[in-house]
Amino acid sequence: MKYKIPVNSIEQSKLPKVDINNVPFGRFYSDHMFCADYVDGEWKDFRIVPFGKITMSPANLTLHYGQSVFEGMKASKNEKGNPMLFRLDRHISRLNNSAKRMGMPEFPEDLFFQALHQLVGLDRNWVPDSPNALYIRPFMFAADEFIGVRSSDTYRFIIFTGPVASYYKDPVKLLTAENSIRAAKGGVGAAKTAGNYARTLQPMNEASKKGFDQIMWMSADFKYIQECGTMNLFFIIDGTIITPPTTDGTILEGITRDSFITILENNNYKVEIRPLSIDEVIEAYHNGKLEDVFGSGTAAVVAPVSEITYKDLVMKIPLEGRKISEFLKDELNNIRSGKSQDKYGWIQEVSIENTLEEAI
Repeated sequence: MKYKIPVNSIEQSKLPKVDINNVPFGRFYSDHMFCADYVDGEWKDFRIVPFGKITMSPANLTLHYGQSVFEGMKASKNEKGNPMLFRLDRHISRLNNSAKRMGMPEFPEDLFFQALHQLVGLDRNWVPDSPNALYIRPFMFAADEFIGVRSSDTYRFIIFTGPVASYYKDPVKLLTAENSIRAAKGGVGAAKTAGNYARTLQPMNEASKKGFDQIMWMSADFKYIQECGTMNLFFIIDGTIITPPTTDGTILEGITRDSFITILENNNYKVEIRPLSIDEVIEAYHNGKLEDVFGSGTAAVVAPVSEITYKDLVMKIPLEGRKISEFLKDELNNIRSGKSQDKYGWIQEVSIENTLEEAI
């Protein structure tokens, strides 16, 4: 289905004031954003408008009860200079799964695709050179003005973008959680909802004061590794690549994680998706078999882990010789930018002509 998405273009771009190839993560935003409203049981009033502030009532349901979900995506530039979108189907599927878990309406997949192509095509000059990228943030929040614990009847959906570099500039130091958990079975650990991240901030603040970059979250019994707050985790032990499963709903189903597993299996690496205990990691470390630990995520792509602290034990993982994680980082960035063949059907090139036709 072809949707009519009118464009109210910005009068003067902010781009000349921004060095898009030298920016921190999440501080600068492109010129436009896509908006849609859910009213009377349907999505309507689709539009692209100048990026700007939004207003809401102090009684907005989201502010009080946290009915909000989001996604994180990237667009990269190919050798022709056109934006390339990555795994749109997985992102809209995960967004809608998050929405269902939070009692919110799903967003139409075909509308999501068209809106992204049109928005990114309009702001295509904001896409930096590889390995930097244009970060894309779709999100949905409750719009009812009502103080009461129930699902909202109205919602707003917005997509905005901004140029970014890597989320982590340096190797990551992890503190293993000992008395606080991120998620448990039956909770919302697999949903990208605001509250999932909010509940990690106080422990993270304390860890940051001690010099750590992130917390390695554990299962409710503190035996099995789950994830970090911003990425999934991979461990290479004695040549085997291990990552915890996402099937029990406590771990976010990372799209970068899934892409890495696919790439590894198609290149004949030994991959195991299974529960991994902290005791197994400690044993591997003491036996000299803990070869690599890295995080994966849209923002981080690959984040090498240099240290894991568990109680009084500091496990230092050498940064040299990490051929597998470096291969994954390069391969994914090359697929995103069109330098490597897309064997998996993950990439969509933005059609610039079609997006410009929609502008009014």
